[in-house]
Amino acid sequence: MNYSLKSPSISLLLGILLTLLLQSTSISAGEPVPEGWQQMAMREPVKPEFSYLPQDSFDGKGALAISAAPDQTESHGAWVKTFPVKGGQGYRFHVWRKTEGLAVPRRNAVVKITWLDEKGNLIPSRVQGADDRVRPVFPADGNTNKAGWTEVTDVYPVPTEATQAKVELHLRWAGQGRVLWSLPELNPEAAPAQRIIRLASAHLRPRNGKSAMENCQQFAPLIAEAGKKQADLICLPECLTMCGTGLDYADVAEPVPGPSTEYFGKLAKEFNLYIVAGLLEQSGDLVYNTAALIGPDGKLVGKYRKVCLPREEIEHGISPGKEYPVFDTRFGKLGMMICWDVHFPEVARNLANNGAEVIAMPIWGGNPTLAKARAIENQVFLVTSTYTDPDRDWMKTTIIDKEGKMLSIGKDWGTLVMAEVNLSQPKLWRFLGNFRERIYRERPVEGFVEPTETR
Repeated sequence: MNYSLKSPSISLLLGILLTLLLQSTSISAGEPVPEGWQQMAMREPVKPEFSYLPQDSFDGKGALAISAAPDQTESHGAWVKTFPVKGGQGYRFHVWRKTEGLAVPRRNAVVKITWLDEKGNLIPSRVQGADDRVRPVFPADGNTNKAGWTEVTDVYPVPTEATQAKVELHLRWAGQGRVLWSLPELNPEAAPAQRIIRLASAHLRPRNGKSAMENCQQFAPLIAEAGKKQADLICLPECLTMCGTGLDYADVAEPVPGPSTEYFGKLAKEFNLYIVAGLLEQSGDLVYNTAALIGPDGKLVGKYRKVCLPREEIEHGISPGKEYPVFDTRFGKLGMMICWDVHFPEVARNLANNGAEVIAMPIWGGNPTLAKARAIENQVFLVTSTYTDPDRDWMKTTIIDKEGKMLSIGKDWGTLVMAEVNLSQPKLWRFLGNFRERIYRERPVEGFVEPTETR
């Protein structure tokens, strides 16, 4: 039998086959989105492409995908869902995220959570003032597994008046690439225990020491006092093995670990605290201005080599450090910087980027306004120990909080400065909310760049 393509029966058959093909394609490419999730574009011209991928997921439950639209310079949109919450409780938010081809995932793929009342309005703030509102929170990135999935999680206290949490899973400012989000969870969980710690600093300028060890020994009474007052950390000043001895930098330089860290290690173990000591370090042919961190077990936890050197140290042949290490302690994450470092924002910012909650700064002398700025702009506690006379309008031996306030100031030589702080309590800024969370998501892609023209 001869069938023509123009035959009605053939046309009908082709139409049925085409319809079935389109239907099957539609089902596979347009899987039903899990209940409650909606698409949101920041503006129609930058609307990204949304899809739900039931097979491509971290936990087998599917993934909410957002891809940069191929015909746009940048795309910005989010999957959005509102979760019920009970005010006054703690809740843990948890999601897994996988990025592909995104330039800066910390900026391009972001979670935003907003606490709302039963009418969908922002909650009045009890902290920032009656005319302000509780601002959104931005959970931090955690570890990334071998498959490229990053855990994004945090525990938050829910405002008393809140009845719902609006969760937004963003792809933003993306010219290419995509992000996959697992289906998030928001479950009740007790808020973490408050991390209230005691920070101490020695306000002492060594006198009449004839050797590095004699200078070290002058700090023993203040370390003992800090231990008896249950300090978690004491910061000692810069180049303490040289100050007042009449010796040169290289004359007192020693290995780290070495004799001075061994001496301070015995005191740290006896009085159950951490000690940050400013030393001169000999490493091969080089000499560094170094801050050593000694733990309550008496051992060296780590060290920081001063990155920014003033002319005096340059002229004496001191070498600069290159790294910004942050150390885990029993109370939190600790970074260190030294003196001239405080005059440059990059050092404290790099330490904060690496997770520092507290920065200890041995310092000969420096600008206290800049020290306050470093604490504010990075939302860290800054502990300083200086040789500057307290009557001068210059650096103080002090503990500076996230608002730039000096909580305690050394006024008499040979005394201890102490302050109790809560590492679990974020500073909520008026109209800004939790600024520390926002720094990570909103700071520039790059830091300071080299000038393109000769100055």
